[in-house]
Amino acid sequence: MHPDDAHLMRRIQAGEFSWFEVLVERYRPALVRVALGMLNDGALAEDAVQETFLAVFASRHTFNPAFHFRTWLWTILLNLCRAQLKRRGRRPQVVSRSTLNPSERASIAEASTSETALASLLIRERSAQLQSLLNELPDTQADAIRLRFFAGLKYEEIAQAMGVTLGGAKLRVRSGLSRLSERLLGDEEKSNEL
Repeated sequence: MHPDDAHLMRRIQAGEFSWFEVLVERYRPALVRVALGMLNDGALAEDAVQETFLAVFASRHTFNPAFHFRTWLWTILLNLCRAQLKRRGRRPQVVSRSTLNPSERASIAEASTSETALASLLIRERSAQLQSLLNELPDTQADAIRLRFFAGLKYEEIAQAMGVTLGGAKLRVRSGLSRLSERLLGDEEKSNEL
């Protein structure tokens, strides 16, 4: 079992840089999921995650173990993703198979062989629909939902990462979920009318 994040950061601050790999392995998958959800581009998501880890390493001396490392890490990722979206000057587009990098396509192909083709197709369609719906939400609500459900952060951590109160974090998640629900119900009613 590896030491907790604060202990790892103290060791890294002391010059034991090999421990940084443990942090990367621990957080990279969740960071990529959230970055991909925000940017809808595999290459840009990978770049944002890499930039996040570079920023953490470069700023390692500023980390205060009295605070949660996880919150600091997520704050950096959110800021980098927002800056990327701002540079692109538009909201992200829905991910399509053609925009996925080769490793993402291989993952889908692997999933297709282990599941039925129909199940794999349904999973991809639901994922694309969810990303599309999240893109329609205000960024504050979409980011809060991504942090809660894709990254598994607690509400306290979401509040810290987003610079809001605990009640504000809960409200953002609840409001976003409510809007998603309304949209899904509206789409379902439209399908039933056909």
